[in-house]
Amino acid sequence: MSIQVILTDIEGTTTSLSFVKDVLFPYADQQMHDFVVAHRQDPVVAKLIDDVRLETGNAVLSLAQAIAQLRQWIAEDKKVTPLKALQGLLWEAGYRQGDFTGHVYADAVRQLQAWHQRGLALYVYSSGSVYAQKLLFGYSDAGDLTPLFSGYFDTQIGHKRDAAAYQRIVEAIGLPASTILFLSDIREELDAAQQAGLKTCCLVRENQSVEGLVHPWVVDFDAIAIDAL
Repeated sequence: MSIQVILTDIEGTTTSLSFVKDVLFPYADQQMHDFVVAHRQDPVVAKLIDDVRLETGNAVLSLAQAIAQLRQWIAEDKKVTPLKALQGLLWEAGYRQGDFTGHVYADAVRQLQAWHQRGLALYVYSSGSVYAQKLLFGYSDAGDLTPLFSGYFDTQIGHKRDAAAYQRIVEAIGLPASTILFLSDIREELDAAQQAGLKTCCLVRENQSVEGLVHPWVVDFDAIAIDAL
């Protein structure tokens, strides 16, 4: 079957690793304490702090301890759902204030637009929250790209190295797995997607090794030959 859907990762795929690691993560780390303290009565933030307590298994974790845990998770690059949600709230403020714009590679912008015009359905699957995904593409260097996408998935549907997560995504999209192409720079994610029946392509943007890679690979979106996969 021909490709009908593109499911893309963000970090290292559509977006540079350095933007996430050198801009977004430090911003969230620097702003976390003041933001949580200022919004601690907000029901959404209060619920996320309760989720931190659940995640740590410590129901009496103080606000200060919860903030310290969140900052530790940032330092460790943990894919923890309440952290990702809080980061999304923090990044919204940064985007809206013009502190930064979302980096998207020019080749990714070109091809996403071309695929959309061709009638392919575009989806995002990232460890960052859906909220954060929409912010990055909504406030991108190239303007608002969100009209290109049909949907977004994050770790609430499952972890990216787990084949079951991709099976759930296939069910949510409602098309055969073999018609969906997953793009990522992480081979373990590609392996999991392949196990679920999706077609795969690896983005090799940061000179990572391709030794032993069993997936087709390209250096940018312009090199992806949809009809040959």
